[in-house]
Amino acid sequence: MAMWLSEIYTCMWVFSQVSLSAAAGRENNGRPNIVLILADDLGWNDVGYHNPDMKTPNIDRLAAQGIKLNQSYTQSICTPTRSALMTGRYPFKTGMQHGVLLSNDNACLPTQHQLLSEDLRHHGYSTHLVGKWHLGFCKWACTPTYRGFDTFFGYYSGALDYYTKTYASDYTGHPYLDLRDDIYPAWTYSYNTSYSTHMFTGRATDVINQHNTSTPLFLYLSLQNPHFPLQVPEKYTNMYPDVVNERRRTYCGMVSALDEGIGNVTAALEERGMMDNTLILFLSDNGPDMGFHGNSFPLRGAKFSIWEGGHRSVGFLHGAGLQKTGVTYDGLVHVVDWRPTLMAAAGGGKVAPEADIDGMNLWENIRTGSLSPRTEFVYNLDDVQDDFFNVGNAALRDGDYKLILGYSGSYNDWYTPQNNTEDEPLHLGCYIAGDHPEQLYNLREDPTERRNIALQEPEVVAKLKLKINQYRKMMVPAQTRQCSPSAEPVLHGGVWSPGWC
Repeated sequence: MAMWLSEIYTCMWVFSQVSLSAAAGRENNGRPNIVLILADDLGWNDVGYHNPDMKTPNIDRLAAQGIKLNQSYTQSICTPTRSALMTGRYPFKTGMQHGVLLSNDNACLPTQHQLLSEDLRHHGYSTHLVGKWHLGFCKWACTPTYRGFDTFFGYYSGALDYYTKTYASDYTGHPYLDLRDDIYPAWTYSYNTSYSTHMFTGRATDVINQHNTSTPLFLYLSLQNPHFPLQVPEKYTNMYPDVVNERRRTYCGMVSALDEGIGNVTAALEERGMMDNTLILFLSDNGPDMGFHGNSFPLRGAKFSIWEGGHRSVGFLHGAGLQKTGVTYDGLVHVVDWRPTLMAAAGGGKVAPEADIDGMNLWENIRTGSLSPRTEFVYNLDDVQDDFFNVGNAALRDGDYKLILGYSGSYNDWYTPQNNTEDEPLHLGCYIAGDHPEQLYNLREDPTERRNIALQEPEVVAKLKLKINQYRKMMVPAQTRQCSPSAEPVLHGGVWSPGWC
């Protein structure tokens, strides 16, 4: 009799645990965890599922099990992409269309624009940023923990030494610590031998392991790899013995270190039992930097250019809420779309009631494989002309057509991976002010942009020029930035710090 009662009590205890688990699932019903992984300067041709010479098994597996995004677009450089991702607005509407923010710049993403992180926190999410910010920090109101993130572990600037965690002053060239744990300088991580990718993915796994699963998680893992400087532990370069160009071999190793870190993060999700209820979005913020041996072949151009190689981003979705998986999605997706799309994926959460975002909610379209309602987007609009890499340009996609007006950027060629002992010369574009020449490409028939058909299609050119000029009426002036000596870390305890503008 006692044994029979013991078995009943055991069954009741098991049932209670199942009931509690089910209740927790109901409490979190419709609100998956969201992990947004942003690589930095990763080329179209620099992942294994586009190029079998690259060793990225974790990225390849997640992409194969999810939905590969074949026409996913970003801006061509860091700060504009990150502003569009967070706000859902084209950079030319927020003043972020021109160049990247430097550490001495007295500017930031305007604080009147609400961000994806703030939307998700209002929707009940626990929000965390690990890695690169690069949206300005001259005042505290510009920084992550004031912009919707519960925690921040990372760096404010556009680049970081992978070992010392320092960034050199634009004024003096002297390196200073650029690493924060929330609002505090993270001195304990500076000047040691830890590789920053291991450090950041380690913190991301800590966030996952410490997360209270009764609340949905938003983890924005903004990784440094493979952005310059070219640095990686030797074990990763040893994975590419056939790559004889040392700099290309280092770059490839940096991509494999990125991939390993992503594998560690997904393993942490598995171990916590969170993977089945987690949506992972993986993107690169822009095309590769040809000066540091990334590659977007067969696409034309690279980072800093208006060509497809600068804007067409490797990317995929994996996990919770997806219906049609193991496929490639060919619909147009622009980086401004992720704010409303992820809010829809978060169980019907709405973007904050503010005027006129440019992003479209593509959640149902992508997850079911139906046609994308997006047929048009602006690559960029920028009238400021100041240097070779940051010169005003204009381009528009409308259906299959792409119109470029004027300067197309610094990298204009088709570049195969550099595997010679000596670096090959890069053929850089010549800057010409204004909206000429006019270049028109049919990207369905000519995805690598080899045939300019502007002279054959004058009516299409005229139609798209009219659209560009309509968008120009919405353009706000690019932020005026001054490289200020007030930012110098010698004035702020030897660390890059807010509070000087």
